[in-house]
Amino acid sequence: MIDNLPPLRDVITTHDLRAKKQLGQNFLLDLNLTSKIARLAGDLENCDVLEVGPGPGGLTRGLLAHGARHILAIEKDPRAIPALEEIAAAYPGRLTIINGDALDVNPLDHLTGPIRIAANLPYNIGTELLIRWLTPRDWPPFWQSLTLMFQKEVAERIVATPGSKAYGRLALLSQWRADARIVMHLPPEAFVPAPKVHSAVVHLTALPKPRYPADPSVLSQVTGAAFNQRRKMLRASLKGLHPQVEDLLNACDIPPTARAEEIELERFCALARALATARAAG
Repeated sequence: MIDNLPPLRDVITTHDLRAKKQLGQNFLLDLNLTSKIARLAGDLENCDVLEVGPGPGGLTRGLLAHGARHILAIEKDPRAIPALEEIAAAYPGRLTIINGDALDVNPLDHLTGPIRIAANLPYNIGTELLIRWLTPRDWPPFWQSLTLMFQKEVAERIVATPGSKAYGRLALLSQWRADARIVMHLPPEAFVPAPKVHSAVVHLTALPKPRYPADPSVLSQVTGAAFNQRRKMLRASLKGLHPQVEDLLNACDIPPTARAEEIELERFCALARALATARAAG
């Protein structure tokens, strides 16, 4: 046992916490696994932690046991709040619980840096939250690292390399501003109820500055146009961005006949810079 609280299966029975599909819930009840995920989040002793979708609190307990200074747990399901309040009572002053939607809460109202984010994200909002955390107005962001559970397919898209089917905008966005790696795989039977897919934990560490210079909005336009029509050659998929887009591609050492999945991050950033310069020149 990591603490004196009851096993998670007992907690779920006591509070009638059957997982709801519409909330994207799949509970991880093995405290050994939640403890391992907490360790993968890094040294927590001098950090506040943001957790989204704690459910019955397995990961919450792991994070607290591994020394998290303070946790903000945002849980949409009101049924889980009493179970989380029991954890808060066992760790006085170290757990703040908000019953609400993580998309609507500003965590900086409740946390003090340095901040890490660790969560078994609800599948239905996981990617949207990741993109928000990777695209703040200013960089570096408010967080030092993200340790997040995703469907395995999403995790593979985050760490994908050029030439693979999984490679796309999510890989470029993640790897432009962070180091991203898969640190753990989990089978469906690790969860209650068992989902139809495998899961994986991704750890992302924020870089002090983006890996290559580029204007975020222009880079987003370029990668969006390129991957929205990924079967087309770049000279066709990008033609709406600038009249001389083929010349810009050649100047960046990108074959106009190449397809998006063949082009690495550094050259997409070079193209974004060239496009911004060409537009500024009129």
